[in-house]
Amino acid sequence: MTLLDALREHLSLTGTKKGCDQGQCGACTCHVDGERVLSCLTLAAQVEGRQVTTIEGIAGEDGTLHAVQKAFLEQDAFQCGYCTPGQIMSAVACIREGHAGSDAEIREYMSGNLCRCGAYNSIVAAVREAAASVSKAASKAVKEKVEAA
Repeated sequence: MTLLDALREHLSLTGTKKGCDQGQCGACTCHVDGERVLSCLTLAAQVEGRQVTTIEGIAGEDGTLHAVQKAFLEQDAFQCGYCTPGQIMSAVACIREGHAGSDAEIREYMSGNLCRCGAYNSIVAAVREAAASVSKAASKAVKEKVEAA
């Protein structure tokens, strides 16, 4: 059984979408131990004992949206919404891995996630906005830590 089927059918985590079921569209993107994976190509048994994060798990415990989720809303980076969970999960990894330095770099990193509606410009803008927000928050946290010391 694939991780995608286990998530959707056995854990009722339906935010991760089944698109092509061949690893070509990115709709099923989730994170395993912080790394981006295509859950339709990953066996559930391969992730036993590992940390799996889906779109349902990236908001704060208090329900505060992740910076990428906020940016997708601000930039209207979705139309039908089917690809949005996979796009967001890839965008989180894109920023975390340091691939959001330019629009071209964002486009290259995100190229494995397809959007049939063609919201690519808004998606890139959202990733750019979220990367700036995450960077600003990290700088603020470092500054506060230095001032407290």
